[in-house]
Amino acid sequence: MSAKPINPVLKQVLELGPTLAFFLIYLRIKDDTFTIAGTDYTGFIIAALIFVPILLVAMAILWMLTGKLSRMQVFTAFMVIFFGGLTAYFNDERFFKMKTSIVYGCMAGILLIGLLQGRSYLQYVMEEFLPMREEGWMIFTRRLTIMFATLAVANEVIWRTQSTDLWVKLETFAFPAVLFVFLWMQIIGLQKYLIEEPEPEQD
Repeated sequence: MSAKPINPVLKQVLELGPTLAFFLIYLRIKDDTFTIAGTDYTGFIIAALIFVPILLVAMAILWMLTGKLSRMQVFTAFMVIFFGGLTAYFNDERFFKMKTSIVYGCMAGILLIGLLQGRSYLQYVMEEFLPMREEGWMIFTRRLTIMFATLAVANEVIWRTQSTDLWVKLETFAFPAVLFVFLWMQIIGLQKYLIEEPEPEQD
């Protein structure tokens, strides 16, 4: 079932808004400590827990407007809920930070499985929006697999060695920006593999 059309600006707000909200909430309460049921929680953990319902509400609105959610969106929501729950249960912010590594790692793993089978799973997801010859899809998939793996490793190194402040900023802005620029460069670089739709015949 194809998604219903939606204003692209609203779509971006619903997809990116929850992450930005997490960032702003974190900045506001990062130095505070909250006591709930006798347990002290840092501002980071509270911001992470608030992020979960914000994300779910945004996804629910997106689903109501478009009638469809991508597998990636559903998977990301599941990971946020799961690791948000672990973060709260163990009162340990490391669970929420490692979520990013696991998401990127799983994406790299899924694409790699397809490559080992001689197929591009990326093609199944994006072919409708980006018609391209199979050779181009295989190149694109190999490069994106490497990029996802690189981001997973980078996240692990950053959260384990750097401050929470730096991790939050990179998670909110740097990782999405790097991925966006990478995807844009690939689309431009793979132009020769694109399939141009035939022009309609004129009477």
